[in-house]
Amino acid sequence: MTIAVRPGSTVMFTGDSITDCQRLESEDGLGFGYPLRVAGEWGLKHPDRPMTWLNTAHAGDKVMDLEARWQTDVLDARPDVVSILVGVNDMGWHTLDPKGYVIPAEEFEAGYDRLLAPLAEAGTKLILIEPFLLPIHGVVEAGAALIGEEERKEWRTDLDPKIQVVRSLARKYGAHLPAADGMFAELAATTEPEYWAADGVHPTPAGHAALAAAWLRLVA
Repeated sequence: MTIAVRPGSTVMFTGDSITDCQRLESEDGLGFGYPLRVAGEWGLKHPDRPMTWLNTAHAGDKVMDLEARWQTDVLDARPDVVSILVGVNDMGWHTLDPKGYVIPAEEFEAGYDRLLAPLAEAGTKLILIEPFLLPIHGVVEAGAALIGEEERKEWRTDLDPKIQVVRSLARKYGAHLPAADGMFAELAATTEPEYWAADGVHPTPAGHAALAAAWLRLVA
């Protein structure tokens, strides 16, 4: 089942750096990642149904950071469709930030639920993209931290319950769910995972194209 969008609808993307993708440096404010690809592909295929495309994502955001700005960044715009991708920083905050701590899945779920409740009440159509982590090899830098095999194993153990939270919330609110973690796992099984996300988190151009294609399959 797909989301039917009317001409003139406002579609908003929000989340962390994967969605932000240097949006403030781009001419149209969409950034250089999958939101731009989605808007471009839609415009090519549906010139008779123009949309307003917005991106309010912030690099480094966790659910608690989204919540702090939710009214001004999202609710005040009264979008018809909201697409959210968040969870990677909730997974790795304790590793990347000296002031960070392990965010329990229950805390992640409660905050995410508070984001969705007012949108559902307003009748907003929701797309919740699973957070994902690709099984890359070697050590990569993430700010001041070095992330290797052990850290990624720890992150995966932390992320899996949060993915289940997103799936559960999608069922609760009738949201559409691009299963990004599973999609990238399948892609990484036939091609080196670095091809899709060099650091395991931030997609390459091919990774952003895969996300955009998964997103567009849910909208008509």
